[in-house]
Formats: sequence, structure tokens, C-alpha cells
Amino acid sequence: MDVCRWQISWIVGLLLFLSYVIGDFDKRDYLKREHTLVKPYSGSGFSVPLWDFVGTTMVTNNYVRLTPDYQSRQGGIWNTMPLMVKNWELHVHFKVHGSGKNLFGDGFAVWYARDRNQLGPVFGNKDFFVGLGIFLDTYSNHNGPHNHEHPYISAMVNNGTLHYDHDRDGTHTEIAGCEAKFRNKEYDTYVAIRYQDETLKVSTDIDNEGKWKECFIVHGVKLPIGYYIGATAATGELADNHDIISMKLYELESLKKEDDTAAYQGLPSAQFFASPRDHIEDPKGGFTSGSMSGWKVFIIIIIAIIGLAVCGVVGYVVFNKDGGYNSKRFY
Repeated sequence: MDVCRWQISWIVGLLLFLSYVIGDFDKRDYLKREHTLVKPYSGSGFSVPLWDFVGTTMVTNNYVRLTPDYQSRQGGIWNTMPLMVKNWELHVHFKVHGSGKNLFGDGFAVWYARDRNQLGPVFGNKDFFVGLGIFLDTYSNHNGPHNHEHPYISAMVNNGTLHYDHDRDGTHTEIAGCEAKFRNKEYDTYVAIRYQDETLKVSTDIDNEGKWKECFIVHGVKLPIGYYIGATAATGELADNHDIISMKLYELESLKKEDDTAAYQGLPSAQFFASPRDHIEDPKGGFTSGSMSGWKVFIIIIIAIIGLAVCGVVGYVVFNKDGGYNSKRFY
């Protein structure tokens, strides 16, 4: 009987081991190494095969630092190979940290974009971009009331016509977002971006629990193949270290039983946008700022006339019996 129990235990253990090995093998099979950045980074000299670096980006043995903890820095890392798969998942191992206790910024972004290596005001990348941006924003620039705190993760899909408004923290162009306390952690922090069957899902592992927690999920997102994976960061008057430790991209299978549709080739689009939030304009952007253009003067004159009419004396006329007119005051 003991021998039988030992054999059963051995068989169960073997099956568990094989399932683990096969599962790990399948996962590694779908890893797209040409779109993956892992240690050791360096190839020959200071170059990293299949990746370009722009701005203040610095490569070390343990991380790729997009920006140091200094003001007015921009940096980025971009894959040189266009991504030619319809369904994919990107895991980013990152670290955002710095000396600031209460004031720090600005954050970093993970990209699936048509254009690369172009520094700009959107977390170190160009504005009016074409593609998908996932923004990990650490500082609130919003002048009106937020319905969330920072740090904050949000997504934006752009066909090249939308402006990312830093004064509003992009709230008028985001498709979804969630709060995520990922800064100054003593343990590893990760974000996962999954695009599968026109559904975008972003998850985080930032609580040292070794499991993914859903941040948001959005349906009806269309992204073409052939864009580039990248990550950028920026600092302004406030600063932080923005480090990328690894980026791993996996090809996914469609969840549809039959997926014979050709890969989407149009411009990026999204069916849903988050509701815009109230915004209080800066004084420099107010009505009275700048020169007094013609339409502003015209409106002021109209308002003045209306004010005089309301506050002044308005007579209404009553015909008298003797044929005269009698004016009475109306307040």
C-alpha cells in the first residue's frame, strides 16, 4: 500500500512539474525577442541591439535611466523593429524614485506609436502623436478639482489630430485611467499593457504581491500593425529618476474562435473617451489676458449697454386723457 501511495505521489508530482515546464515553454515561445529589452543591455560599445536612445537616456548595468533627478530633462528608448502582430502584451519593469518628498514629477510614458525618437512635451515625446500612449503621471498640473489622486495611469489614443493638454493632465483626451501609487517603492514595480481583439487592458503589479491588478479595460480600440514600442520620460521644474529595467513583449492569440480578419491598417481610433472634468483656467489664459482683440471689445460694449439699461431708468409711456404723455419709472 505504501508503494502504491508513493507511486501516485510521484506521478502527481511529475505531472505538476511537466505542466509548469510546458506552460513556461509556451510563454517563452510567444516572447518576441526582437521587441524585448532585458539585462545585460549592452552590445558592442555603448549600443544596444534593436534599441535607440534619445535625450538624457543613460544605460547602466542594472537599468536604463530615461531622466535623472534633475530639472528640465527628456529621454527615451525606442525599439527599432516595427511590431507586426495583431494581439500582444507588453510587460514593463520600471522604477520611479527621487529625493522629493512632496513635490516631484513629471512621470513617464509607454508608447505604441508610428513615429519614434522625437523628443517633445508629452512626457518626453512629440505632441499630436499617432498611436497609443500609456501615461504614468506623478504630478497633478490640473487647476480644477480632480476626481482622482496622483500618481495616475491613463491611456490616450491619437490619430495625430489631438493635443495633449498638460494643464489638464490630459483629462479631456484620455480613454480611461486609475490611481496607482508606484513611486519610491523599495520593491519591484510593473505595468502590463494588453491589446487583444480591439480591447485594451492595463494592469499593475506595484504592491509587492506578485500578481496583476486591473487598472482599466477599454473595448473598441483600433490600433494598426507596424508601429513602434518605446518609453519616454520628462522632468520640468520638478524632477525624478525614471528607470526602465526591462520591457518584454509577448504575442497573443485571438480569443475569437475564427480570426481570419486581416490586420487593421487605418489610423488609431477609440470608441470611448472618459468624461471631461471641470477646469479652472490659469490667469494667463483668462479672458482679459493678452491684447484686447476686436471681439473682446465688442462683447465688453454689449455688456456695458445691457448694464446701463438694467440699472438706469426705463420709462414706459401711458397715454393721458388730455392727449399728453405721462412717464413713470419702472425698476
